Parts: sequence; structure tokens; C-alpha cells
Amino acid sequence: MTDAPFVPARPTRTLEDLVVGEFRRSRERTVTEAEILEFARAYDPQWFHADAELAKGSVFGELVASGIHVLAIWRQLDHEINSDIDWVCGIGWDELRLKSAVRAGDTIHVTSEIISLTPSATRTDRGTALTRYAVIKSTGVEAVTFTSINLVYTRTGRDRAQDQAGSTR
Repeated sequence: MTDAPFVPARPTRTLEDLVVGEFRRSRERTVTEAEILEFARAYDPQWFHADAELAKGSVFGELVASGIHVLAIWRQLDHEINSDIDWVCGIGWDELRLKSAVRAGDTIHVTSEIISLTPSATRTDRGTALTRYAVIKSTGVEAVTFTSINLVYTRTGRDRAQDQAGSTR
């Protein structure tokens, strides 16, 4: 968890500011046994995620983080590197792969690369950004990969959203 206080702010970058090939890398983060157990017991209580002793008898040979947990960490790290983009919302993931288990003590980071940008054919306020994400272990092994499909405001859409927000106050 981060100790930094949450400060809400409207992101500044719209579809027109993004560039295909733009690559970003997050800080590193080490996953602990305590957080694996806490997350698993609350959200994914499979025995090889939720009990270190039983996990020794699993195909992994030890406790491993739930894929859902790794994706939650991805979201946290992605927000740190891409929160300046004015997303409308995410609409899907393609080609999600859980390639390598994340274990207690593993240090991971996230990368993002914009692979395509497409203005909407029907709405001037948004477009679609496809972004390839990877959760990567310090060994260089990709633990999780996927393509995220997101709607992003255009400058016109951002201005319209700000006008509407101002008129409802």
C-alpha cells in the first residue's frame, strides 16, 4: 500500500496528446507473503493462495499470489504512471495471459505501451486507445500480459464534460 494521500485531480492528457509507441514503466514493488494471504483470504481463498503450509503441496511448491491480486497491483502501479490520461472508461481486455506465478518476495513492475489510437467514428468526444500491458518480475519474466481497450476523451469531449460538470453545481 502507498502512504501517499489520495488527491483527486482531473487528468490533463486527451486522445490528441497520446502517441502510438508511447512506453511507460512503473516503480518496482515487492509482493509480501502477508499481503498474498490477506488478499486471498478476502477475495480468492483457493488453498494455494490462502494457506502457506498447504501451498507447499501444490504444483507451485509454495504460496503464490492470486491472478486477481496481481491485477489489483497492476491497477495501482498503472494509475501511478498513466493517471495523467483522461480516460472515459475501460471497456475490455484482450489476450489476458497469466504467464508466471508471482510469489512472496517477488519484485515486480508494470509497463504500458500504446499500440493504437482510433478516434470514434460516431462521437467526437472520445476515441479508443489500445494499450499493451505487462507485469514483469525483476528477473525479466512477464508474469501477466494483456491488451487493454479504453475510451479516452478528446479535447472536445473534455471541454464538454467540464461544461456539464460546471452546470450541475
